[in-house]
Amino acid sequence: MALSIIQGKPLAEEALGALTLGGFLREVCDANGPREAMVYHLPDGTVLRKTYTEVWDEAVTVARALVARGVTKDTRVGLMVTNRPEWVTGMFGIALTGATCVALSTFSKGSELEYQLRVADVSLLIFERSIMGRDFAQELLEFCPALGTSKIPMMTPGLPYLRQAVCIGETPAGAFESWDGFLRGPLADKALVEAMAAEVAPTDRGFIFFSSGSTAKPKAIQHSHRAAAIQSWRWKRIYNVDADVRTWSANGFFWSGNFCMGLGTTFAAGGCLVLQSAFLPGEALRLMQAEKATLPVAWPHQWGKLVDDPAYADTDLSSLRYVGALSPLREHPTVNADWQEPIAAYGNTETFTVVTVHPSGTPPAIADGNSGFALPGNTIRIVDPLTGEVVPQGESGEIAVKGPTLMLGYLDVPAEDTFDIDGFLRTGDGGFIDEQGRLHWRGRLNDIIKTGGANVSPLEINTVAMQCPGVKIAATVGVPHDTLGEMVVTCVVPEDGAPVDEPTVRGFVARQLSSYKVPRRVLVIAETDLELTGSNKIKTAALREFAAKQLAEQAAT
Repeated sequence: MALSIIQGKPLAEEALGALTLGGFLREVCDANGPREAMVYHLPDGTVLRKTYTEVWDEAVTVARALVARGVTKDTRVGLMVTNRPEWVTGMFGIALTGATCVALSTFSKGSELEYQLRVADVSLLIFERSIMGRDFAQELLEFCPALGTSKIPMMTPGLPYLRQAVCIGETPAGAFESWDGFLRGPLADKALVEAMAAEVAPTDRGFIFFSSGSTAKPKAIQHSHRAAAIQSWRWKRIYNVDADVRTWSANGFFWSGNFCMGLGTTFAAGGCLVLQSAFLPGEALRLMQAEKATLPVAWPHQWGKLVDDPAYADTDLSSLRYVGALSPLREHPTVNADWQEPIAAYGNTETFTVVTVHPSGTPPAIADGNSGFALPGNTIRIVDPLTGEVVPQGESGEIAVKGPTLMLGYLDVPAEDTFDIDGFLRTGDGGFIDEQGRLHWRGRLNDIIKTGGANVSPLEINTVAMQCPGVKIAATVGVPHDTLGEMVVTCVVPEDGAPVDEPTVRGFVARQLSSYKVPRRVLVIAETDLELTGSNKIKTAALREFAAKQLAEQAAT
């Protein structure tokens, strides 16, 4: 009897380049020196363009500045920047020193950001001051006043490792160090930086990403250099793009999927990044037209906003080549594309995106209805969720993965609490393997909500919502949604007589959590509406059905 185990071909048989982030950058810059690597339109109308040679030179300068400020191998350097050139050169500069890039979401708010800085032990932070009307300098000073005392502040008990912060944008007088000043010096010797970069191994830690999980706090996911490099080389082939690719994306590189699919794909091909700091549909359309973008990287809910924008009909999108059949941009009168988007895939942040996939160009008869074959070096097996035993082929169970892009582990979590005895990660996702060796994903066995391409922890939202005055019980579920995948819905039971309503709860949560975590709908319900298990736990599946029914009834009236 065949068991539910599939393996990709040996990793050694895959055509890859350098397997450190610094090596990856050097290789693509050597190959594409004078070619345009990225373009960024500033709010004042200035257009900043950088060649691959200029990207390399600035990344080396960042590395020299970091080393001069005490950064060395395994130092944790925070990077909280939108999609702009400084994120790219900052990240690669960190990598060249052997330090760890702690990729921080610009959606993070007060307590979230403080938690992430603390759990990741960030010692130097590079941040963008003004993002969508928020002043991050002021927010940082609110929970870490010592940062404003000097360029090398005194220690603060709340963030005992944080010593320095570099501000991109207008820098407050007497506080922080400006990005321009940071690049001017002091600078370590270039030869020293090159020697340090040469000592970085593919298996060294290169990244820490944060992703919502089944706990109330985001999980800090550690990834090696080779995981990032392998997936960057791979995504060029998965997308099947050429050297003239011009990739537009407004989705933050601080999430692994956006990093690989946007930056990794483009640089591996020798193309150009068309950067946008925040997703503003009208500006996105203008950028795509002006910069002749060929590959738009966006989440499904963003496509609809592009189509609904007043400028959509009159925008010339004829440059777009890599537009999948499921994207409404394919129907734009100026678009003529027959590209196949590789949407048949499976992966997560812990695997630095996909471990199974059907690359673009796979015949639909093979790709439709499944999640693809295992990529080189990966082993996927389906196990019984309770016993961990591998189940027979074709039988459903929990997806477990192991391979070269699997995370090193979660920060502060023992390996034995993360991986099974054979080194596999039990994903919490359900699926099965068919006779052809293709993985079929069948949904999550846990309660994580996937909304607009982001993972959201219901427990994290519930913890905050329960602090809202008048709320007795809070339970969050994901309700199916046409464009978001799932819509975050929080059901609350008020204290007796408490005046709790939807705007109050949403506003309370919005002040503490990132925008994508704020429930789009809040339903005020009776405690008797909750179905409980024998151990008095809320039945999530039943609540999901109840919430969906309530929303449908409200829509009908």
